[in-house]
Amino acid sequence: MTDTERLQHALDLAFRFLGHRDRTVAEVRERLSAERIEPAVVEDAVDELRHLGYLDDARYAERFAEDRRTIDAWGAERIERRLLVVGVDPALIAAALGERGTGGELEAALAVLRRRFERPPAHDRDRDRALGLLVRKGYELELAYDAVRAFERDAA
Repeated sequence: MTDTERLQHALDLAFRFLGHRDRTVAEVRERLSAERIEPAVVEDAVDELRHLGYLDDARYAERFAEDRRTIDAWGAERIERRLLVVGVDPALIAAALGERGTGGELEAALAVLRRRFERPPAHDRDRDRALGLLVRKGYELELAYDAVRAFERDAA
């Protein structure tokens, strides 16, 4: 097989892999390596996919963060953990998460509480449930505390 044929084979595999959903550079590298594509050919294919606009980790991080915030009401901490798992560079994650400041995170956490609870927690057990919900969604502990307190103040 010639170098051109190897590259085309790697690109064909990558396009099939990308056909289902967006992927990160690390995911595509891992997939092509699992298909026993030579490392040099993997890098050539990744470079070509980047050049063509099919691979862009910054775009992936922004879309993922927005989708998880909107659809699943995830907090920044949970989004960051997931993006690290799929190989997104920490600087790109910070840029994607930096678009919404602390005020935006607090408002999102309050929206989660308002959707989940009819009224603010009246007892310690209810506060713990509300706090646990926010932490599981990926909101930082301090922000979750602030959101529960603000939820209680709003109802007073």
